[in-house]
Amino acid sequence: MSDSNVAAASKQTARELMIPKFSFRKHGGLIALLVILAFNIAVTPNFLQMQTLFVNISQVATIAIVAVGMSLVIATGGIDLSVGAVMAVAGALAPIIFQSSLGVEYPVAGLVLSVLVPVLVAALCGLFNGTLVCVLKVQPIIATLILFISGRGIAMVMTNGQLQTFNMPSFSLLGTGKILGFPFQGWLALGIAAVVAWIVGKTLFGRYLLAIGGNEKSAHLAGAPVRKVKIAAYVICGSLSGIAGLIVVAINSASDAARIGNLMELDAIAAAVVGGAVLSGGRAPIFGAVLGAMIIQLVKYTLLANGVADEVALIAKSMIIVAAVYIQQSRKE
Repeated sequence: MSDSNVAAASKQTARELMIPKFSFRKHGGLIALLVILAFNIAVTPNFLQMQTLFVNISQVATIAIVAVGMSLVIATGGIDLSVGAVMAVAGALAPIIFQSSLGVEYPVAGLVLSVLVPVLVAALCGLFNGTLVCVLKVQPIIATLILFISGRGIAMVMTNGQLQTFNMPSFSLLGTGKILGFPFQGWLALGIAAVVAWIVGKTLFGRYLLAIGGNEKSAHLAGAPVRKVKIAAYVICGSLSGIAGLIVVAINSASDAARIGNLMELDAIAAAVVGGAVLSGGRAPIFGAVLGAMIIQLVKYTLLANGVADEVALIAKSMIIVAAVYIQQSRKE
């Protein structure tokens, strides 16, 4: 090869390094989001109205918060099917606390406890799941299936199977409040995602988390506290599910244990996978999970707003998961 050809090849390589090639596989989620947005702007009535934006933010926030926690569990090579039931438990517990005699007599204390106690109980649910997986060596799908079945039953027993309605403006701000004109829960979801992304990317816990998901035996031999990290992932996932349950209750000013978080595990897993999480573990793209939550919600909204039955939306979600898994597999080849 002549010197001129070598120089030309070097310049071409330098340009490729400076301007990376755009990868449809790598940016498939973003492209899908832009396509859905463009379709809705062109076809869906009233899509650009602020009310529509607020409704979608409210729905996306709860999915995103749970999907962030789910991403941590998936990063360890696990799965959590109990997130919807944990939401129901937290959502059922909050009104019981601030409507109790203590909550009525001391409204500030009742308000604080109605937030802290449900989240703490949700964290204990995550601890239960993590203990089954890490200590008793139960398969994650089986371990979390226990609370998936019993958790909602516990919530319904707590409420006697009745719809709990309430008028508690200070608590309802969690679901109806606004900051700079946008729903509070949207800001909360972004804040949680930012904190968790920092933890995953910048802390020793985050490095351990990804190492364990990549190769648990090697991480253990390298001195990583495998059991503690995996349990912590389930605890965080449970806590975030509890927060999401409180948001749902606050939005509706009512707690229905039979419906809170129903099929949320499907949405959370779909959002995490669409956002780039690998079911075998080793990756935790937190903002990817938020992007996946936006896609899942907009797909559902697009279908419903254009007169398509909700059952079809479930089929669409399953197709999205299949497509995301296919893209993951093609990346490995």
